[in-house]
Amino acid sequence: MSHSIGTGGGTTRRQLLRGAAAGGTAVAAASLLPAGSAWARTAQTGARQYVTGVNVLPDTSHATNALAAHIRGYFQAKSDKNLDWQMSYFSREQFTYIDAILGWHWYAWQAMHDALAGWYPTWPENSKSYPTRILGDTTSAILIFTDTPGMFGPGQVRNFGAVNFNRQGKIERWVDYWDARQFGVAGWEKEQEAPGQWPTNFRESTVGEAASPRMRRVVDDLSHALRKGDIPAAMRLFSTDAVYEDVPAHIQITSQSSIQAYLAKAASVLPYVGAGTGVRHVLGNDVGGGYEWTATNSPVPRGITALELDPWGKIERFTAVWNGAYADDAMFTAFAQKAVEQ
Repeated sequence: MSHSIGTGGGTTRRQLLRGAAAGGTAVAAASLLPAGSAWARTAQTGARQYVTGVNVLPDTSHATNALAAHIRGYFQAKSDKNLDWQMSYFSREQFTYIDAILGWHWYAWQAMHDALAGWYPTWPENSKSYPTRILGDTTSAILIFTDTPGMFGPGQVRNFGAVNFNRQGKIERWVDYWDARQFGVAGWEKEQEAPGQWPTNFRESTVGEAASPRMRRVVDDLSHALRKGDIPAAMRLFSTDAVYEDVPAHIQITSQSSIQAYLAKAASVLPYVGAGTGVRHVLGNDVGGGYEWTATNSPVPRGITALELDPWGKIERFTAVWNGAYADDAMFTAFAQKAVEQ
């Protein structure tokens, strides 16, 4: 059974997940570690490891302590392939999980449980899933995390998850964004849903707009300025030493003045700037979060932008993530050329 995307032969991940969702596969209960013992093992490592066996501590500077503590068990459970523990983080009453890059979607707790039950046995023995940045609070958040090679193709995948929680801390909506060029355009084309099977909406209305007023105000002002192509207005929302990142383009620019110069030149090709762009959903608290966006006048139809705000509400870090498989070489060349300062 193939467990790598785009490696030829065997069962594709999409076939495996769909078959499992129909009830064709199950994981033996004996293969699942008890949640208590798994958590105890994590706790014994102390602050040096957030997920057992991973020497990476997430940046939680723009998240509440409650969120950082709460979501830790989720990634430990996923890394342990402890399905029952991982699924305990999700609401059974209201459920949405969408992969915004492949179009895979589940609208029921049991459907996701059954699909993952058939998927996890295909993962390499030492698979790990761990966060690198956590933004927001236990109301809504953007979780930036890494899945190690073999879980989703031959290379690691860096996900930006848009997550909403209910009052009991259960996840009601999770949408993943990432760059499919990390494992290859051919693999993405093979695994994505057929056009007629993509979700018609991303069900943000089921959770409503729960982000803090400050984050919503910043997103509203920023998205409005970018939609109009008013780069000076957008830059008034940034701190002097802000950092701009475009993940698929592999571009990072530091300082308000340099960011403004780049955006002014690149506005015509950036998918999240210009007419036709819109805000799908806002997430986060007063210091960390961002927004999911749509674009009707670009070859890139959707993406997410993570925002880190300073104590005065200015953007100190802007990170845009979208599927680079929609862009051709000429588009990426244009990004790079416009980043050159004269």
